[in-house]
Amino acid sequence: MNIETFRQYCLSLPAVTEDLPFDENTLAFRVGGKIFALTGLDSTPFRVNLKCDPEWAMQLREQHSAIVPGFHMNKKHWNTVTPDGRLSAALFQQLIKHSYELVAASLPKKTRESLGL
Repeated sequence: MNIETFRQYCLSLPAVTEDLPFDENTLAFRVGGKIFALTGLDSTPFRVNLKCDPEWAMQLREQHSAIVPGFHMNKKHWNTVTPDGRLSAALFQQLIKHSYELVAASLPKKTRESLGL
């Protein structure tokens, strides 16, 4: 998966917005104002930081060399994923959706309702 396919997938999820909150090279995807995915527009290779359940994050890191503790993130809750062919596209999409769902579930009930989640 390349950055444009990643972007399109993120934006296909309900109530997702994108912005450049830190600098002109760091693209963030949010639900309800909270970040669930980050990527560098100039990073080579293409990498993505995604939130993950801590226990699953550890399992994923043990099973897949393309998944490591989150770069510049809380390593307990975030993974850095390099979708360079070592992971299936289906697993990468599952990880994106998992991150989105974790963040969406953490939003206040009123916010979730206002977003239709």
